[in-house]
Amino acid sequence: MPRERRGERRGMERSEFDRKVLDVRRVARVVSGGRRFSFRVTIVIGNRRGKVGVGVAKGQDVAMATEKASARARKNLIAVPITAHGSIPHEVRAKYAAASVILRPRPAGSGIIAGGSVRAVAELAGIANLSSKIVSRTPNKLTNAMATLEALSRLSAERRVVPARPVTPIAERESAEAPAS
Repeated sequence: MPRERRGERRGMERSEFDRKVLDVRRVARVVSGGRRFSFRVTIVIGNRRGKVGVGVAKGQDVAMATEKASARARKNLIAVPITAHGSIPHEVRAKYAAASVILRPRPAGSGIIAGGSVRAVAELAGIANLSSKIVSRTPNKLTNAMATLEALSRLSAERRVVPARPVTPIAERESAEAPAS
C-alpha cells in the first residue's frame, strides 16, 4: 500500500491550491458572564501559477476557523499577470486601511525581496522576482496582505501596458524639436 504524502488524509483529494496561515489570534466577545473566546485566522492560498486569495474567518477552535478562512480565500481569488521571467509587469502602489505597499518588478534571478505578508502572497501567486516595501507603519499582517492583494489586482497585463505608452521614435522627436529656419 503506498504511503500517504504529508498533508494528505485518506479519502480527501489534494487541493490545487497551497495555503499558508498568516495569523492566528484569540479574540474575545464580552458577555454578561465574562468573556467568550474564539479564534481569528488569516490565510493566503494560491496555485503558484497566477491565482492568489486571502481569507479571514473566526471559529470556536483554530481548525474550524482555518477551514472557514480557506473557503473564503477560494471565493476571493484574483488572477495576477506574471511576466516571462517571473516578475510583475510594472510598479504598483496600493493602500488598504492603514497599510500601504509598493511592489516593483525585478530582473530574473533577483528573488523575492519582501517581508512578512507581502512575501507569502507573492510566493503563493507564483511571482519569483519582486521587490516590495511596506510604506505604512502598521505591523498588522491582515491589512498588509490585503494591501498586497489590492496592488496585485491593479496590475495590467504586459501586452496592454506596452502599446499604451506614448513613446515616439527618436527620429520623429528630433524633427519635431528642430527649429524652423
